[in-house]
Amino acid sequence: MKKSAPEKFKLGMFVVIGTLLLISALYFIGNRQNLFTQNIKIYSYFRNVNGLQTGNNVRYSGINVGTVSKTDILSDTLIRVEMLIEEKMNKVIRKNAVATIGSDGLVGSMIVNIIPAEGAAERIESDDVIQSYSKIGMNDMLTTLNVTNENAALLTSDLLKITSNINQGKGTLGMLITDSTVATDFKQTILEFKKTSMGASKAIESLNEIMATVNFSESVAGVLLSDTVSASKMKNTISNLEQSSKDITTVAENLNALLSQIKDGQGTLHYLTQESTLVRDIDSTLQNIKEGTARFNENMEALKHNFLLRGYFKKIEREQRKAAKKSSRN
Repeated sequence: MKKSAPEKFKLGMFVVIGTLLLISALYFIGNRQNLFTQNIKIYSYFRNVNGLQTGNNVRYSGINVGTVSKTDILSDTLIRVEMLIEEKMNKVIRKNAVATIGSDGLVGSMIVNIIPAEGAAERIESDDVIQSYSKIGMNDMLTTLNVTNENAALLTSDLLKITSNINQGKGTLGMLITDSTVATDFKQTILEFKKTSMGASKAIESLNEIMATVNFSESVAGVLLSDTVSASKMKNTISNLEQSSKDITTVAENLNALLSQIKDGQGTLHYLTQESTLVRDIDSTLQNIKEGTARFNENMEALKHNFLLRGYFKKIEREQRKAAKKSSRN
């Protein structure tokens, strides 16, 4: 049965349109896979490709420049990614470029991004290997966020326990917050500490004023503070006075003990005349008193002749003479 002309026309149109569609599809697919352009192969090694597949795009500074042609697992921690790059891009891409794996949008397919690096380098050639940089994947981010959420939950629970104890007045902080008496005492302590600090500041200011009025070249205080020889003499004098004071104290203690024995004994006069040991003790005590008195007099005389205190004793003598003159006039 012969076909009519319209049917032949329709069949011809269908074949032509189908052929055009097939050619367009082949061109589009080939264009995406860089089948109709001159390409070069480059490689990069990753520890994790995050779902990268053959045919995914390769971009340089955001521009599609090739596709992923193959992914080979070399070991349990190393994967080689083979990329087909347009040959004309070897004028732009350098050997120090860095390859990273990312996603095309939030939920898009994975792609390889080639990022240019700073510094001069040679142009890339076929079979070259470029450096890689592995970004943190979504799973790693979710795992980290999960751990962070768990830690935040534990921290919140602990904070809740602490705030509950504080509200119940437990612990030092809770007692300070809830107990009005403790708060008042603490406030009073702070006020007293403030007063003490102010008093110390005033004392330091007064001391500074006194020090400012001291004539270090002529006054006794200046000599004591600046002259080491005089300071040494003064130290010796004070040591002698201290020893004399100790001797006098010893004598006084011996006298008190002797008086107690005399007071508590029977036949005091008879005991004094008959007990030779007591007589020797009394003689020794009197001798100690005489020696202590003599040493004290020597120390006082030494003080009078010490040039640090000479002015003071002369001043006392002048006042005594003035008082004697006034009394003689009256």
